[in-house]
Amino acid sequence: MISTKNFISHQNEIRSGWVFQHYLTLPEKLTGQDLQITSVFNPSERTPSMFIYLDPSSMEYKYKDFSTGKQGSKVDIVQELFNLTYSEALFRITEDYNAHILSGNFWEDNKDEYKPVAKYKIDHIEMEVGFSEQDQQYWLQYNIGSSLLKEYNVLPLEYYTMVKSTDEGVNKLVIENNMMYGFYDKTRTKCYKIYQPMQKKHKFIKIASHLQGFDQLKYDKDYLVICSSLKDAMCLKSFDFGLEVIAPDSENTMIKPYIIENLKSKYKKVLTLLDNDQAGHDAMSKYKKAHNINPIYLKSEKDLSDAVAKYGFTAVEPKLFKLIKNSI
Repeated sequence: MISTKNFISHQNEIRSGWVFQHYLTLPEKLTGQDLQITSVFNPSERTPSMFIYLDPSSMEYKYKDFSTGKQGSKVDIVQELFNLTYSEALFRITEDYNAHILSGNFWEDNKDEYKPVAKYKIDHIEMEVGFSEQDQQYWLQYNIGSSLLKEYNVLPLEYYTMVKSTDEGVNKLVIENNMMYGFYDKTRTKCYKIYQPMQKKHKFIKIASHLQGFDQLKYDKDYLVICSSLKDAMCLKSFDFGLEVIAPDSENTMIKPYIIENLKSKYKKVLTLLDNDQAGHDAMSKYKKAHNINPIYLKSEKDLSDAVAKYGFTAVEPKLFKLIKNSI
């Protein structure tokens, strides 16, 4: 006979780790580590962008989905997954957990404390002397030459090191890959992001928040375009349409309202050119609703740089020019 002594009547008794494991079918048990998975809200994404992480302030698991901007607690994820109200989500979690117990699969360590896992952090970044021929070929497929890379402080890297402290001491990793680039601030002393286009995992390593392209604004053009990435921003700038470009950390990182309103006062028109996917369209809708900024996007590919790489600069130029002209 199955004992009901472990039944619960309040969601606070249910471990957040169980909720995420149960509803997301995670590949491993959550004991204090963080996980990066393909977004359950955007399963077609090329790079997994959904993080399940232990919040050190509450010692509860939470999630952040960078492809859609959704984030929150164990209750929030159930609300989003099943389109429930907060109360309905609480009831669903309680019912499902009790059904889990009734099936004989009681989570034996339900009361064990999570133990945060030490994480690697960037310790040192070593720049290369200059761009190799392979580097140049990579960027030129997007019509991005050395002058643009220099203007936007994109520099080749020789290697970088990462360290983490454990009970046994300090672990150190030296990362050396082909085609690694550091995105630097205007002083070229602080790297805010590492870009590794040939790596499936950890393609981007964010070191610090930075509004990309903001340092390069001269406010001497009539139009500004908010792009989805620095690569797309540089690609758009290469068309020489007489406009300026910026790009937030990611599509779901909305530029702060006071910055947007200040920029709108300096240009005749501000546009968004984000990715042709659900996350991109959602972000463009938010800019339109909040700031009345018109969106443009290429229907042929996910983003501008991909379109240029696939079809070529001369094929994309007239279509892109028409999109911009019709929006201003």
